[in-house]
Amino acid sequence: MKRIILFLATNLAVMLVMSVVLSLLGVNRYLSANGLQLGTLMVYSLVVGFTGAIVSLLMSKQMAKWSTGARVIDAPSSSTELWLVDTVKKLADSAGIAMPEVAVYEGEPNAFATGAFKNSALVAVSTGLLQGMTKDEVEAVLGHEIAHVANGDMVTLTLIQGVVNTFVVFLARVVGYVIDRQLSRDNDRGPGIGYAVTVFVCEIVFGILASMIVAWFSRYREFRADAGSAKLLGSPQPMVKALARLGGLEPPEHMPQAFKAFGINGGGGGLGALFASHPPIEERIAALRGAR
Repeated sequence: MKRIILFLATNLAVMLVMSVVLSLLGVNRYLSANGLQLGTLMVYSLVVGFTGAIVSLLMSKQMAKWSTGARVIDAPSSSTELWLVDTVKKLADSAGIAMPEVAVYEGEPNAFATGAFKNSALVAVSTGLLQGMTKDEVEAVLGHEIAHVANGDMVTLTLIQGVVNTFVVFLARVVGYVIDRQLSRDNDRGPGIGYAVTVFVCEIVFGILASMIVAWFSRYREFRADAGSAKLLGSPQPMVKALARLGGLEPPEHMPQAFKAFGINGGGGGLGALFASHPPIEERIAALRGAR
């Protein structure tokens, strides 16, 4: 699957635009000047938080095609493309979803799935994956991506992102208001520089913490998608072999950062593990073997 930083970047951009527009309209000043009415602030936070997430979701397919240069297979031009389309069709039928668009893009071994709806998704694989894996292994990877679609992972991720966005916006302004009131001797005036600076800093700090929550869910769903592939193929072995092969490869550099959370291959170590979109491949293999 292939959708996070671009998803997050678009989400952040939309949030910033919404925040700026509402600020220009005087909403921020109204909230602070009128004692930061929490009910009104929550509505404001919901609008800003979910708008970014939902717009990112609706744009995810087109953004994925644009950012990777993925070519949708309308009419297979080779035996490999014909096999790829037929395999995706078979897996989609088994998962009970409509046939996704199938695409190929140039790059290191990886694959992704994206789309706002289960029945209008996109599944794309890299040329490196097709060339470097056996058909059984590629089928297992495709099963993983189809499982993501069938599980509705993109929609769930959007809901989680919208919720954490809402709390980032809400808490940043509450903290900003409190600090601004403490710094100001004139409680009748509107929001001062303390409010603006505190909100800006808090949105960065809370945004980082929110990213950890989103990354945690992304790691959790990778285990579910691995299990989904095993179920679709009737055995965990093809997925184990595919992951073992990927474990010996360098992380794909061609894939845009925005989509690495949705690729089959990824992960991180140390402090970076808190922000990693994928768990270590060793843990995923252990889970498939029932050792986790």
